[in-house]
Amino acid sequence: MFATVNSLGLFGLNAFPVEVEIAVSRGVPRFEIVGLADAAVQESRERIKSALYACGIVFPTSNCVVNLAPADTRKNGSMHDLPILMAILAALGRVEIPKDAAMIGEVSLNGDVRRVNGVLPMTLVAKQRGITTMYVPMENAGEASVVEGMTVYGVPNAAALLAHFEGTQPLVPMQHTGLSDAKQPVVPDFADVHGQTAAKYALELAAAGGHNALLIGPPGSGKSMLAKRMPGILPPLTFEESIETTNIHSVAGLLDADNPLVAVRPFRSPHHTISSAGLAGGGTIPHPGEISLAHNGLLFLDELAEFDRRTLEILRQPLEDKEVTISRAAGTVRYPCTIMLIAAMNPCPCGYLGHPTRACTCNQRVAAAYLNRVSGPLLDRFDLHIEAAPVSFEDLSDGKKEESSAEIRARVMAARAIQNERFRGTKITCNARITPDKLSVFCPMTDRAKARLKAVFEKLGLSARAYDRLLKVARTSADMKGAEVIDAAHIAEAVQYRTLDRKYWKQ
Repeated sequence: MFATVNSLGLFGLNAFPVEVEIAVSRGVPRFEIVGLADAAVQESRERIKSALYACGIVFPTSNCVVNLAPADTRKNGSMHDLPILMAILAALGRVEIPKDAAMIGEVSLNGDVRRVNGVLPMTLVAKQRGITTMYVPMENAGEASVVEGMTVYGVPNAAALLAHFEGTQPLVPMQHTGLSDAKQPVVPDFADVHGQTAAKYALELAAAGGHNALLIGPPGSGKSMLAKRMPGILPPLTFEESIETTNIHSVAGLLDADNPLVAVRPFRSPHHTISSAGLAGGGTIPHPGEISLAHNGLLFLDELAEFDRRTLEILRQPLEDKEVTISRAAGTVRYPCTIMLIAAMNPCPCGYLGHPTRACTCNQRVAAAYLNRVSGPLLDRFDLHIEAAPVSFEDLSDGKKEESSAEIRARVMAARAIQNERFRGTKITCNARITPDKLSVFCPMTDRAKARLKAVFEKLGLSARAYDRLLKVARTSADMKGAEVIDAAHIAEAVQYRTLDRKYWKQ
């Protein structure tokens, strides 16, 4: 007896089709799984035997060989339990599995079907391969239903799936889940932040152009509070961006049945003790790190100088390439990481260097050593350097209503609308993503602006990267003011956000 069932495998973000073949023949009773299966797949034999018993089916006392094709591709995880179990039932003549259906899921000893990671990328690949129906764990059904045109069945247990194919109790397909159906989490509002008018505007500028920003200021000045409200002023995710982001969160196992689709730009804030692998991703089977989990969103690094310097240096290449490459013996995985990087730090260990009323207790050598934990090349990758000044008593106690995130977001969206029209037909999404070859096209300057930029470049000794980033910020400044051509005032505004490294780092 022979049967086949369609399934899928996953390595990083790369899903691939797997055909579960089973041959049941006379001979010494045994149950073998071949096809480069790892330990988790091999252990499925005991789970499947117990699950069949729970369904009232005796495992055949025959020679059973399961092949996971293609046999030269390594299979890992417990996602093949359900298709192997159903292949056995198909070989015994209990069910008939359609050729255009695929299934994935882990089977427990009592026959329940448990959730697995990476269902969304596997469902997308299944659709590309002509699969029209997916059988997935009940907890993953909402996630798979995101794929339009795919009929998705949530399977609570093996007995329910058996009853479905036997026709005694058909399962009900899941309704398609769109971006409008996803739950919107509550994001803190800028109206809660008193004072810090200059820092708020600078972050608005950063959001309008998708720029990286570094906040420097004393403890308690509101740096973290400001950064945590950034998602509330960023543009909403497009459906394509939502699918990209959900893919990564699916692989990482961060989705749940109630929130199958990432509907708001991610905000990731790892602790400063995070390892290199935690930030960039890694493991024997490479998993996405915090950089990739923040894809299409915001990565916030609080207490930047407290991070291990070698860990921070990992950020340099992904910030330029917009992807993380992880190479292992089993293969190479690439995770996207198009992010806004927002960081916050104190200017010295005690935090009061340059404070107008409190004296700094650090000597010059200690303060310099603290600041130099952030290297020059990494500092160069921040488009805006923002000083968060101490908040006065009057600002905190005046009871004045502050501007809300909704009002700020309206201006950000207006600037983004200008950029969307400008970059129509290209892969550029915002000013911060303008490629070097397009700078002269998208950033035209007046003669006064060119003269101002030349003077600044020579006086500050800017690098080529700093020149590009300064010009992009000036482009955003012009967009926020409705100007098509960059003028000297826009250059001056961009320059004021590149001076703190000269103030504190003395460069």
